[in-house]
Amino acid sequence: MAKKVLEVKDLKMYYFASRGVVKAVDSVSFDLHKGEVLGLAGESGCGKSSLGFTLMGMPTAPGKIVGGSVKVDGREIVGLPEDVLRKEIRWQKIAMIFQGAMNALNPVYTIGYQMIEPLLYHKGMSKEEALDKAQKYLELVGLAPDIVYRYPHELSGGMKQRVVIAMALLLEPDVVIADEPTTALDVVVQAQIINLMKKLKKELGLSMIFITHDLSILAEISDRVAIMYAGKIVEIGDSKKIYYEPAHPYTQKLLSAIPRLHEDVEKLEFIPGQPPNLISPPTGCRFHPRCPFAMEVCRKQEPELKEIDRDHYAACWLL
Repeated sequence: MAKKVLEVKDLKMYYFASRGVVKAVDSVSFDLHKGEVLGLAGESGCGKSSLGFTLMGMPTAPGKIVGGSVKVDGREIVGLPEDVLRKEIRWQKIAMIFQGAMNALNPVYTIGYQMIEPLLYHKGMSKEEALDKAQKYLELVGLAPDIVYRYPHELSGGMKQRVVIAMALLLEPDVVIADEPTTALDVVVQAQIINLMKKLKKELGLSMIFITHDLSILAEISDRVAIMYAGKIVEIGDSKKIYYEPAHPYTQKLLSAIPRLHEDVEKLEFIPGQPPNLISPPTGCRFHPRCPFAMEVCRKQEPELKEIDRDHYAACWLL
């Protein structure tokens, strides 16, 4: 078994809003191994992106980490001062490919200026050295080196996304979090970005958390898949097990809503109702108001994430 580059245990991050406390990430635990891609899927609003920002130690205000542990390459980062996180952890040990490349790039600076800044700050390189490395990483993601002299508005959506990927890889981090990197791109460019990620994983041995609501994309790239619902991971395991033998009713419903090219599916299913309010989530299993198999125990007691097969875990009283 490859070594663990990320260990998350009982992580909690809540938003302290005026209407109440939003439990966006609530007792989440998982590991990520060297060279592995962990897909993180679930409906919009289930806490996927919030989890990504929490792992970076930068929850969006008014969010605060209220408990749990995050170890990157064996080092605990929860509780570290902001200046230590910025200098020694972010982009050095754990980096993020942001969801909206259009918003992640500053429109008034050239691509090269934005790429060399972390190299100057973290590595103490000269401008010439930093620019040379930036150009090499642009080539790595399939862009021309002279992109460093262009402004973001001169690039297409797919080119911007490749720039953001190159920026995340510049300092050679142990873990890369890809937060819906194919959102807002057309299907042709989506396929190009997915193929690029697969190529980088193979060439650089990337350890990655790939966040998306699209399970068909995860089938292309993930070694393991975690399904998130209402701030909690309800199922996690090898991607083939998740796709062919889903154990949790929520996972089953998500997969039943995807059209299949090579199988006869009489009718696509849907999940009735809507995701719960995380200020006052349902008692017991958070999925029970929408679950067709809900029992009395589901309404009263919260199920724990338990191993139901080798390296396959699910939180459901039916199991």
